[in-house]
Amino acid sequence: AKEAEPSLRFRATEAACATQDLIVVAPWSLGNVISGSPMLFEPFVESAKFAAAYRNHLWQHVRKTELSREIEVSEGVTPYPKKSDRILDRPVADSGNFGRLARTGLMDSYISKVNDVNLCGIKAVYWREFLKIFQEGTTEEKARTAFVRLKGKVNATDFASSEIARSALRILAEVERILDANTG
Repeated sequence: AKEAEPSLRFRATEAACATQDLIVVAPWSLGNVISGSPMLFEPFVESAKFAAAYRNHLWQHVRKTELSREIEVSEGVTPYPKKSDRILDRPVADSGNFGRLARTGLMDSYISKVNDVNLCGIKAVYWREFLKIFQEGTTEEKARTAFVRLKGKVNATDFASSEIARSALRILAEVERILDANTG
């Protein structure tokens, strides 16, 4: 994904989750980043009951906001509800961000681990930044500015003198050369 964090939302109320229910996130990439066979990463696994309780606690007691912290918690729900049962908790305000587990801190160490996965010798975090440069509607000027910023980040890393960093910088230089050839 081009986003810096997983975008999944988990809004099920705690009471609808059985002790053995899990949330599993299984990220993947193509073997050659933009082509090839799918390659599955180690999954993120967490208790759904714990995640629901943690999410609500953060929403009501920890997050900094001027908006209401109140949550309409689904009532009369048990594990393994019927299809017609209302099992989703609903915030009174700011519902667009409610349930985004990656924003609760629960996935921080996992996201860090996935960002460090090498894909074709380059960390996943840098591939994502590279791919973000070419989003729909990106102007040439914005792409060039993003290139400069990304090269600076690679140069500022602890491994800047490593073969991995040199490889990343060579790829960036080649893409920049291709861009120059197409605009000149």
